[in-house]
Amino acid sequence: MSNAERCRVGPFTDTTSSSHLAAADPQHGPGPGVHHEASSTMTTRPSPERPLPARTPSTEHESLKYHLLGPSLTKAGQDSVDQSKVSDIIYNASKGSKFFNNEEAKDKNLTDKIEKILAKRRHLDKLDLTSDLRKADDYIAELELSRDLTQIVVHLDCDAFYAAVEELDRPELKDVPFAVGKGVLTTCNYHARKFGCRSGMAGFVAMKLCPQLICVPMNFQKYMAKAEEVRQVLALYDPNFENASCDEAYLNLTKYCNEHHMTGEEAVSQMRADVYEKAKITVSAGIAANAKLAKICSNINKPNGQFLLPSDRQTIMEFMKTLPTRKVNGIGRVFERELDAIGVKTCGDIYAHRACLAKLFGQKAFQFLMQCYLGLGRTVIKRAEDYERKSVGTETTFKELQSPDALREKLRFVAEELEGDLKRTEYKGRTLCIKIKLHTYEVHTRQTTPPFAVHKAEDLYKYSLPMLEKLMKEIPNMRLRLMGLRVTHIISTKKPGIDFFGRPAKASSVTTKKPAPKEDEEWETWPEEEFEEAARQERNDEMNELEKLSQEQKQQDREAASNTQWQCPICNIPQPPDDASFNAHIDFCLSKQTIKDVVKSTAPLPATDKQSSAPKSMPKKGKRGRPRNESLPSEQEAREKRRAFFSLGNG
Repeated sequence: MSNAERCRVGPFTDTTSSSHLAAADPQHGPGPGVHHEASSTMTTRPSPERPLPARTPSTEHESLKYHLLGPSLTKAGQDSVDQSKVSDIIYNASKGSKFFNNEEAKDKNLTDKIEKILAKRRHLDKLDLTSDLRKADDYIAELELSRDLTQIVVHLDCDAFYAAVEELDRPELKDVPFAVGKGVLTTCNYHARKFGCRSGMAGFVAMKLCPQLICVPMNFQKYMAKAEEVRQVLALYDPNFENASCDEAYLNLTKYCNEHHMTGEEAVSQMRADVYEKAKITVSAGIAANAKLAKICSNINKPNGQFLLPSDRQTIMEFMKTLPTRKVNGIGRVFERELDAIGVKTCGDIYAHRACLAKLFGQKAFQFLMQCYLGLGRTVIKRAEDYERKSVGTETTFKELQSPDALREKLRFVAEELEGDLKRTEYKGRTLCIKIKLHTYEVHTRQTTPPFAVHKAEDLYKYSLPMLEKLMKEIPNMRLRLMGLRVTHIISTKKPGIDFFGRPAKASSVTTKKPAPKEDEEWETWPEEEFEEAARQERNDEMNELEKLSQEQKQQDREAASNTQWQCPICNIPQPPDDASFNAHIDFCLSKQTIKDVVKSTAPLPATDKQSSAPKSMPKKGKRGRPRNESLPSEQEAREKRRAFFSLGNG
């Protein structure tokens, strides 16, 4: 999309309603000298950004290809990319790998699950759902009463953060496609995204999409230092801003705007300029009435831009009406496909299916989807450490382990790691879970409830070992790549403080010994956090599996190289496929042949010839006897000549 297209403002028309928005003058990125393609800061039409690529997952083959596009399909900068071509390349590049087989199995399981959902839907269509429809409408009316349009919530996202930091040290990378990460790409600049490269993609796949792609290793210390510079600026606008990750944050600028008599657009534009002045990187932002909408909006005018969604109910409803469900934070690839199967492709489609959503996907999903349809979300922004933690866990990946003793030792190590995390966060847990990932990428989990809340390594190991032993019996010759432990239903181990009268303060209700809550109980008002966490976990699992795919590809490359031999054209003895050693061997063979020729040429002549029997002087060895006036070939030419020579020798 061009700058002109981004800046074009006009009425948003629809078959049922229309909305006209007043537009601010287009502005470019913060500060002079900031040059990012398609940079802009403005209020624009309330329609969502470009639609996702059309897909027809009517067959297992097609649905798998779409699934392989990965978790970063919605990343900005891929407007002109033919995603069907990208999916074909990923499909063919990974076919036959353990990763591919695992993804194929997961896709088949999802297809089977969807068939059951559709069968249930057909059954529901025969029933009288008047009661369910009334309940859904009552819930919508209840949600409408909670709508808050008074807040100015901002989601700020650094543009290709890791890549932007690398460009500060290596300016020559600004004009070429490059990515950060080797086995799996953690980010790509916008030049690389035009080829279909994106975060969460295996490096060797990205190289097939963009052969000239430059990959640089990660430097977390450098990124964290730069992130701290950004945070210092954000704290000036909202001291309680919420870190969503190292390169994105939520802020509530209502108080700041009121105190400084500024609009949300003005404050965000100024904040972005301050970030650039301090950290020398650009950021994009979304401005809306709540966190869910702000997150969606921040991706619309990337890079180096901002998008304001006016706090008007009709405008918000129109915006959500055509928004693809995948654009909502918390709806990943799996949930997207399940919704798509019943006809819910956009958030506007949710309303027509409201009577059956709870029966198909559960009450929590129903509530979440209704909030998506209405464009509702949380408005309270607070520091990440102020949120109530629900679990504490750790996991580690490693080379394949199969020995029972090695697996037990690894479990002890994980238990010790979890003890450290629990000590640092001051928690213990009533439920203990173990997670393993097989060499085939299958994931298995088990959980148990110890007789008391656990936090010490010896107890964590003691109560998780039986679960591991049972898994080893259930899965013969079990080979693992990952192992993790997690405690849930946690309680604080902080010592109670002293009240005003010097007596120990009452413990928080979270520490009371009540039965562990059931899965469907104790949900917060906004279930979006649970869905966002599930989507994050989906992305993390994808990254782990892609890393294994990359390692598997490297191993295949090494094996292929070890099975390839270059035959010497002089002695016909196979040699390792290495330029340097192959050159040295040919030099050695040629030197032996030269010696033989010299000895032969210096043999004594017949007695009738009175020529001197003194041996001829051996010519100095040059570069294969090259004439003095011949220019030296390049290394590439030399390599090609040697390989051509080798091919002729085997003709």
